[in-house]
Amino acid sequence: MEYVRLSPDEIYRNEEANIYVESGNACMGALGFTEHGKPHAMRSSKTASAILRALGYPERQCELAAIAGYLHDIGNTVNRVDHAHSGAIMAFALLKELHMPPEEIAVVCAAIGHHDEKTAFPVDPVSAALILADKSDVRRSRVRKTAVIAADIHDRVNYAVVEAKLTVDRENGACLFSITIDTAICPVMEYFEIFLDRMVLCRKAADLLGLTFELVINETRLL
Repeated sequence: MEYVRLSPDEIYRNEEANIYVESGNACMGALGFTEHGKPHAMRSSKTASAILRALGYPERQCELAAIAGYLHDIGNTVNRVDHAHSGAIMAFALLKELHMPPEEIAVVCAAIGHHDEKTAFPVDPVSAALILADKSDVRRSRVRKTAVIAADIHDRVNYAVVEAKLTVDRENGACLFSITIDTAICPVMEYFEIFLDRMVLCRKAADLLGLTFELVINETRLL
């Protein structure tokens, strides 16, 4: 078999991939979760590749991070529960059909399969970059129009985020996640109530990449 070196752009344009991304997002919407569609997929893709690029990783590794970032939530089409594992299997089938080399499929599927905080672990640089990219996408625009902010803590926390920025400082070996929260909408403690496990995971991911993870909320360093 002749293998194909797929680019992130080819995955972004792939009809099957896009159907799975949007189907998963529709399921999440029906369950009352925040946006998990193409905007989140693209942000995760671009951020994951940018992290590795900033650290000087080979360009192909950066591209694989971009592909994993775009496809990481397609398992929500099956079910929110274990979506990382079902998503990895779906990605395997899709990428094999597109004739991606098996050694590259393995990297992408490992990253997808290890991104959900319940079973996640940074097993290699691509998975670490995906974890950081996925968990740092906290923003008001992910809250759906049908959300009742006062009733749901996840919607309230995302809606309260005025700004969130992930910065990789290779020279100083730091990964800084800086967030500005409108405390009139949500106290900082509520952020920790739902995202502490994710921030601990980000610290492990940064550590694998040789970085120290720093969390700053409203100009106060908390991790």
